[in-house]
Amino acid sequence: MSTHPDLLDDLEWRGLIAHSTDLDALRSALAAGSVKFYVGFDPTAPSLHMGNLVQILTAKRLQEAGLTPYALVGGATGMIGDPRDSGERTLNSLDTVQEWVERVRRQIEPFLSFEGENAATMVNNYEWTESLSVIDFLRDIGKHFPVNRMLARETVKRRLESGISYTEFSYVLLQSMDFLNLYRTHGVTLQFGGSDQWGNLTGGVDLIRRADGGTAHAFATPLITKPDGTKYGKTEGGALWLDPEMMSPYAFFQFWLNVEDEKVGELLRVFTFLSRDEIEGLEAETSEKPWLRAAQKRLAEEVTTLVHGAAETERIKAASAALFGSGDLHELSGSTLASALSEAGGSSFSRSEGTPDIVALLVLAGLAKSNGDARRTIKEGGAYLNNQRVEDPEYVPTDADFVAGDWLVLRKGKKNFAGVQAV
Repeated sequence: MSTHPDLLDDLEWRGLIAHSTDLDALRSALAAGSVKFYVGFDPTAPSLHMGNLVQILTAKRLQEAGLTPYALVGGATGMIGDPRDSGERTLNSLDTVQEWVERVRRQIEPFLSFEGENAATMVNNYEWTESLSVIDFLRDIGKHFPVNRMLARETVKRRLESGISYTEFSYVLLQSMDFLNLYRTHGVTLQFGGSDQWGNLTGGVDLIRRADGGTAHAFATPLITKPDGTKYGKTEGGALWLDPEMMSPYAFFQFWLNVEDEKVGELLRVFTFLSRDEIEGLEAETSEKPWLRAAQKRLAEEVTTLVHGAAETERIKAASAALFGSGDLHELSGSTLASALSEAGGSSFSRSEGTPDIVALLVLAGLAKSNGDARRTIKEGGAYLNNQRVEDPEYVPTDADFVAGDWLVLRKGKKNFAGVQAV
């Protein structure tokens, strides 16, 4: 299969190449035929997150351009974890890591094609590491790694003062060995990963050259950062997880919907498969009519569809419309509505103590500062229960008013809504 000639140009335009080995040499290799590549994911948590999504989607781009993917889930490297700036990782048990390996595999698989001429292959480095003796590892791998080169790695240098274990210090040997093994057994000649992995990526390239006299290539994608330079991928509740049980699809959608104008073009390039013309058109619209948030809406729809599917995206859009008054709340799925209301900061009351009146509910929901404030809102026509204006301050919701089983949706004016749950 011939490789798409514009692949590297497209990756560069999308800002997906932060570091690389010789790009001209890689371009020549791509022109000569289908290149086999690998990208690795360590199961150091039960779910992948936003940073991993950059790698998954980049792998999808490469496969669609004609390259052959090897997606590695690190059952061995996940037992150790790559050194990070915040100190030593907690070492998880073998059973835990193996469980997470399967969860991570299931998250990656929908993005790649496992059929056809350049079908993807899933691999686990535990398979070739489990039976390796320490002596063989030191003789065959360790002898190719000058300690001064290992000490020069940025993460290691930052950790030397606070302390770094020999376990994490040696991680680069394991990841480099993965590249060498895939090079020998499958003919893999390209690896990519995040820019914080650059020392590991080049370690593998060097090991292939030193051990086998072979030529390999690597590139690193950039870390995605906020306008102030801090990392994206964190929300108030933690990481931006791909697992819907760890982060609701509604909350996931809202994250993308709320990105900054100055970052939305960059994120469209990295996280969507929209064309250059489409993305530049959305950037122009953001510049001319930022209040429409057209680019953010498209970004949220595209990424949520990629991760959670088109049907879930439509449910989220329906929930958003209904919550702001242009849809029937009773038609929404319970899980979608509950996650949306929870994101809005839902409160609760005890069903056994009876349902409060609308005044008390507005205060409970945080939409009114006091009973007097709530009564004024009702008198002025600004209080809504399930998108219906409430004019009687003594009104007590009935069973028919509850949506998704046990929720009441309250709104003040056009934009401020909150959920109150009967528990």
